[in-house]
Amino acid sequence: MGTLSGRPLYDGQGAFLGYRGVCADITPAKQAEARIAYLAHHDALTELPNRTLFCDGLDQALRRGAVRLAVLSLDLDGFKGVNDRYGHPAGDALLVAVAQRLRSVVEGGDQIARFGGDEFVILDATYTDQAAVEVLAQHIIRTLSAPFSIAGDDVTVGVSIGIAFAPTDGETASALIKSADAALYRAKGDGRGTFRFFAPEMDRRLQERQRLVQDLRSALARGELVLHYQPYVSAETGAVSGCEALLRWQHPERGMISPADFIPVAEQSGLIIPIGAWVLEEACREAVRWPAEQRVSVNISPVQFRNRELPRTILTALTRAGLSSSRLEIEVTETVLIGDVEAALDTLRQIRALGVRVALDDFGTGYSSLSYLRSFPFDKVKIDRSFVQELPTRRDNQVIVQAIRDMARGLGMSVTAEGVETCEQADRLRQSGCEELQGYLYSRPKPAGDLEFRYSLAPKLAVQTRAG
Repeated sequence: MGTLSGRPLYDGQGAFLGYRGVCADITPAKQAEARIAYLAHHDALTELPNRTLFCDGLDQALRRGAVRLAVLSLDLDGFKGVNDRYGHPAGDALLVAVAQRLRSVVEGGDQIARFGGDEFVILDATYTDQAAVEVLAQHIIRTLSAPFSIAGDDVTVGVSIGIAFAPTDGETASALIKSADAALYRAKGDGRGTFRFFAPEMDRRLQERQRLVQDLRSALARGELVLHYQPYVSAETGAVSGCEALLRWQHPERGMISPADFIPVAEQSGLIIPIGAWVLEEACREAVRWPAEQRVSVNISPVQFRNRELPRTILTALTRAGLSSSRLEIEVTETVLIGDVEAALDTLRQIRALGVRVALDDFGTGYSSLSYLRSFPFDKVKIDRSFVQELPTRRDNQVIVQAIRDMARGLGMSVTAEGVETCEQADRLRQSGCEELQGYLYSRPKPAGDLEFRYSLAPKLAVQTRAG
């Protein structure tokens, strides 16, 4: 491809001699222009249409009055873990592989787009009824659940899908995609690796969640997040051996919001990383003021745990507060070990190398606790409250608690029982050999300024404490 330009030539007497021209090859320039135009409407990594092109095509289909349109909003489950462990190049390779598999799934009249990150969208314009879309969603889940070969390793991710139909769930592209996203949010909330169809109440819930996320973003700066502390009591002496730091959110309009409501939001939005770092620093800063023999325990979210910077974050919190590492205890659940066990154990070893204690929380509720105890030498296990609640009346609970205590003792670990609410429970746990007790029988979580440093083991005072 080229261009030709020229001008006439004349001799000294003005006679016309011809033309002088210049020919230029503009192929590279035209190719660059075409590439720019292509990238304006396509994802550079996967070569799939981007949001702009997809929405334009969807709007055109809606204006034509197409009556059989379904939008499927896809979000990969576990993609961040791949990025964190293998790095962004491996994450990019995974996204390309996902796009290739999606191309193999859809039919000729369907469209696939990548909206960014690990978000993909499919326009199904060929389905016959809702059951056919359900079959497609199940096919996508099966296809993407098969292992991918990335960086020489087999990597497994999942996918959650939200589905919306035109025109019942939206008459414009933006409305339809919004409905599909609301259904996707419900699918992820219901356990991931599944699909959900849009229902009107989903949009209301999504809007509430978005408002909660916005409020949570500024909650830390506004000083709305606070820590309360619940003591661990020595089963032998009643002395407080430490306290568990528990996060609370005092919302200016909604009042005290339960951690069960805002922690999942913090995890899904990524806000748990800065919030978790603040909790560590605040807990260490407070513990410096306590008697030297007392330690502070901090729960680590699975999302926070997968962050490679966690050991550094812990070290920073200890250094800034001037707290001895032996007085900090990190609590994790089996959830952090499910999936990439080796990477999780490596992180735990880094934390342990700092001199920080590591406890396995909610012990006995998972399916593979014993293998985790064998793989990593935890300092402590916490018996879940579900075994404590009916301890005096259920023989099986008594056997389980005693077995946990014997096993922990053999492995050189201590045992804390949580959820202790009655004197009879405390007596049973004390007889079984549990070193520490925690629960409303002794103290509810309270601000640091209201903490006591010793609790009587006498039944009379214990009952009064519970009633108060």
